[in-house]
Amino acid sequence: MYQYTAFDRQFVRQRAAQFRDQLDRHLSGELPDENFRPLRLQNGWYIQRHAPMLRVAVPYGELSSRQLRQLAVIAREHDRGFGHFTTRQNLQYNWIPLPQAADVMDKLAEVDMHGIQTSGNCIRNITSDALAGIAPDEQVDPRPYCEILRQWSTLHPEFAFLPRKFKIAVTGASEDRAAIAWHDVGLQLLKNEAGEVGFKVLVGGGMGRTPVIASQINAFVPWQQILVYLEAIVRVYNRYGRRDNLYKARIKILVKAEGQKFFDAVNAEFDKILSQDAGGREQIIPVSELERVARHFQDPVGVRPASAGFDPHRTGPAPAAFLRWLERNVQGHRVPGYRAVTLSLKRVGLAPGDATAEQMDLAATMSDRYSLGELRVTHDQNLLLPWVREADLLAVWHAAKDAGFATPNIGLLTDMIACPGGDFCSLANARSIPVAASITERFDDLDVLYDLGDIDLHISGCMNSCGHHHTGHIGILGIDKDGDEWYQVSVGGSDGSTLSGTSVPGKVIGPSFAAEEVPDVIEALIDTYRAQRQAGERFVDTVRRIGVPPLRAAADAVRHQTAAPQASQTVAEPA
Repeated sequence: MYQYTAFDRQFVRQRAAQFRDQLDRHLSGELPDENFRPLRLQNGWYIQRHAPMLRVAVPYGELSSRQLRQLAVIAREHDRGFGHFTTRQNLQYNWIPLPQAADVMDKLAEVDMHGIQTSGNCIRNITSDALAGIAPDEQVDPRPYCEILRQWSTLHPEFAFLPRKFKIAVTGASEDRAAIAWHDVGLQLLKNEAGEVGFKVLVGGGMGRTPVIASQINAFVPWQQILVYLEAIVRVYNRYGRRDNLYKARIKILVKAEGQKFFDAVNAEFDKILSQDAGGREQIIPVSELERVARHFQDPVGVRPASAGFDPHRTGPAPAAFLRWLERNVQGHRVPGYRAVTLSLKRVGLAPGDATAEQMDLAATMSDRYSLGELRVTHDQNLLLPWVREADLLAVWHAAKDAGFATPNIGLLTDMIACPGGDFCSLANARSIPVAASITERFDDLDVLYDLGDIDLHISGCMNSCGHHHTGHIGILGIDKDGDEWYQVSVGGSDGSTLSGTSVPGKVIGPSFAAEEVPDVIEALIDTYRAQRQAGERFVDTVRRIGVPPLRAAADAVRHQTAAPQASQTVAEPA
């Protein structure tokens, strides 16, 4: 994984010192809140429902055990003993007092971490496939390119105050595990017929109150020119994006409104940068620079390929629980003799994506012992050990059980995505965590879960879609009606993965439901699937074959209340 240089470290520590000065002046009354707000936002600090919330960047999802231990220290010493891993491969703290914020930034800087541009109207954390660099179906390792994009976008002077936030996702594999079509810009690395590496570029995707699937703007941009092309996209957005209406300020609205006119403007800007801008061609990435960065992403010292063909019964009959864990929590690997192991952060009594300080320490210890000191944060809010030897899988399973990470439910109904919701977020209309808990408790039988097979269930506490409810096979959206919490349910969404198919937002099945009805509604949907599925058919396929009406009828049959209709709400997206 990428190792900070002396320049990188100096940069992050100077930024932390700058923030300390800004915070001190704010707390003393010298720097008014309206002046301090944009400064704290671009360092990852929100003011939420109960306390400040810090979002820590985990670029393209890679963590070292040393960094995870420091995150545990911060959780223990400054928060209430836990953190929350998000769908965009960040970590959030929800209870850090603002006067301690500068101390936390210093502790992050000690381990080459920060919250820079995890908020604000700027280019946010670059995300990628959690299996980047190790996936068997990978054509090009995206991590060196992600790191170059990170360095390019950090404190980019032209793009510090865009019309709205801007998110980029990158994948280099045949399967899209990074949901690139749901981002402002999605990049897929590939090779052309001549074996040259380039990017397929998608633009204008996003969730929120207007879900839009990104459109392809260029089928192949040579990798050397990708910074120039991104510069053109963001420059056109910065010039023409709406600044008079918060709800129409994302690039998806501009692309949807302008279509080919937007594409033409980007391509003209791209040509202009290369032909007319002073220093424009200096943004073409030299081979030497890619090689310099790529050296950080070679296989870790200690990786020794071995003959493939792991046999769990080699030393005798394997426990049934171990076999289930192998089926669900262990993925294939590019290097023979190795596997990737997911540490599940989904179990009864734990909010999806949450990890206690003790669990962070235990995961770091497992990483040191079994994964060469490296971990990944996944899009589905779990942790992953990327370098596990097949010979160690039984030992890893035992360690995961002891640490509470061995729930064999990856990809199943209870491996749900959920935002923190109204329990923490000041923008949320309804709570997500209690709904997630009630569904997890209802479907606590592993035999039932395995019979149901793969189902993506996603929960958002408001229209801002931090829980990616639009992409769920089952999506749950919290809404406020006359001060009460209600939940809208959709079906058939897709994040673009092989299982889910082409990216598409789910379809709403009718009026919203009361909180206490949601588990019954989910069970009614599941029962309809079990009654109507064909041999080997997965939930999302059955949904698309039978359509919404039978699912709506099943859900309405368990309805006890109906909210009074009201006008569509106006909901602000997070800063």
